[in-house]
Amino acid sequence: MDVYFSPLACSLASRITLYEAGLEATFHRVDTKTGKTASGEDYRAINPKNLVPALRTDDGAVLTENAAILPYLADRRPDAGLAPTGFARYQLQQWLSFIGSELHKWVFTPLLSPTLSAESKAVAKEAAASRLAYLNDHLTGRDWLLDDFSVADAYLAAVLNWNQAVKLDFSPYPAIQAYQARLMTRPAVQKAMGEEFALYQAA
Repeated sequence: MDVYFSPLACSLASRITLYEAGLEATFHRVDTKTGKTASGEDYRAINPKNLVPALRTDDGAVLTENAAILPYLADRRPDAGLAPTGFARYQLQQWLSFIGSELHKWVFTPLLSPTLSAESKAVAKEAAASRLAYLNDHLTGRDWLLDDFSVADAYLAAVLNWNQAVKLDFSPYPAIQAYQARLMTRPAVQKAMGEEFALYQAA
């Protein structure tokens, strides 16, 4: 199994999930500016969208998008409990969708963009308030997004980590702050973030 990533991008969620599940994969670093992997492979031939993450199975099939890749990884090791069954599975999908659309793309992607205008970033910051308040309310009195740690938490860990760069004020959201602290007590999260931070710094 091959996982294509960029350091500290949303593909970090795949690395966290792999470590949580105890699964093996070969990691391939991608430079999305050039469309090449570290070994010189044409990444667009693997994922024409030129975005990370992408996953190539041992059979050669390719998956893209966190909402597909993360449940796939969880299902490779069901005893790890990273993706529930029954109605909770749809709640997992709900959170993967919320993180991807409402936080990742609507809030953090604009704020991280070096080319968007100040006006566009102001719109993203305004949108962040209601979305973070919703998340904070949900996390109040609970440890994880669902009853147990899941791949949705792995994705949220990657996305909230970007706040180190954009500097949104999280002080109005104490449940989110406590949640981030809990995430960092998990060995898989510590390992994945530490490895990718080192790669990011080295670049």
